[in-house]
Amino acid sequence: MENRPDISAAVGRLYDTYPFPPEPFLDEPPPGYNWRWFWPAAYSFCTGQKPQRQDVRILDAGCGSGVSTEYLVHLNPEASVVGIDLSSGTLEVARERCRRSGAERVSFHHLSLYDVGELPGEFDLINCVGVLHHLPDPIAGIKALAAKLKSGGIMHIFVYSELGRWEIQLMQKAIALLQGDRRGDYRDGVKIGRQLFASLPENNRLVKYEKQRWAMENQRDECFADMYVHPQEIDYNVETLFELIDASGLDFLGFSNPGFWELERLLGKESELMERAQELTARDRYRLIELLDPELSHYEFFLGRSPLPKPDWSKDSLLMAAIPERSACMYGWPSEKVLDHNYTMVDLSIAEFQFLQGCEENRTVGEILANVEIDLDGVRSLISKQLIWLTINP
Repeated sequence: MENRPDISAAVGRLYDTYPFPPEPFLDEPPPGYNWRWFWPAAYSFCTGQKPQRQDVRILDAGCGSGVSTEYLVHLNPEASVVGIDLSSGTLEVARERCRRSGAERVSFHHLSLYDVGELPGEFDLINCVGVLHHLPDPIAGIKALAAKLKSGGIMHIFVYSELGRWEIQLMQKAIALLQGDRRGDYRDGVKIGRQLFASLPENNRLVKYEKQRWAMENQRDECFADMYVHPQEIDYNVETLFELIDASGLDFLGFSNPGFWELERLLGKESELMERAQELTARDRYRLIELLDPELSHYEFFLGRSPLPKPDWSKDSLLMAAIPERSACMYGWPSEKVLDHNYTMVDLSIAEFQFLQGCEENRTVGEILANVEIDLDGVRSLISKQLIWLTINP
């Protein structure tokens, strides 16, 4: 069995060969946003209120070719950003990407996640997307990152799910068998994989899955290599995922796609099943959901280091102490049809539209409601849709 340095070196060679993600360079800021990389949006989602500070330190842990780093810089204009990666070749791509788009408030370091402690200071936001599952020791990796998270800071993590990647795992093993001693020659692995997909019958399960889920992005060899010939991958289920989370010593703040984890969408037609499911622990409910809907290919979630603010937005405090602000992650305003933080179309009622209009005058929820025919449940709906952020009335 390969040891940690051998595996890390193999991973570095893959990304030196195929820098990832393979997005084109832009001579301007990248379009749109990912709200998980936008400090006010991520913090509001995790804590229920907008952060008091914008001049934060952000770490992009395993930054790859700098796609996420570029967004982190442009979306957070008062933040200082640090990117680290194991692949020196990919870091050069990241540096050039950020130089081209004017993402100047960033420094890059050729560094393993295991060695992140060599960086000075701590971070308010740590972003680690698609990295931990490629480590031979993910627990050591997440512990190293957790040690760099400030008190009151948050961490955004993305790791693979085993249930939604079952067909991918089979193709990975098939390619490895056919490569034999040439495993580690990543260009050869891509060639073998493409030949396999071209040779297999059209109704083959692996072929159908590839065409349904991944064919568009896998036209690029960099994406194909990352998916099918990676030298190290650990896939999770809810049970093993929470073993990883517990090892971090941080608080689980929630999945960043909460709609997937709603039991009602799967069991809402059967009240008895809903009642039984509600008796389960939160983790067992998550496990039940992924067993019943095994298409999930990855987990995205937030962790935090206490103490984090937990405002009491009960009736009186929401009315008197909360000042709402329209989310910056909303496209199409002013209109009764807008795109939300996930680029999903939202049809606003007249009352919702009027409430959002009132959010531009630094008034409390109660003051706005005095002139708008919407109740608190309607306001809470806007909060749950992440269309408004809340600050505490000083």
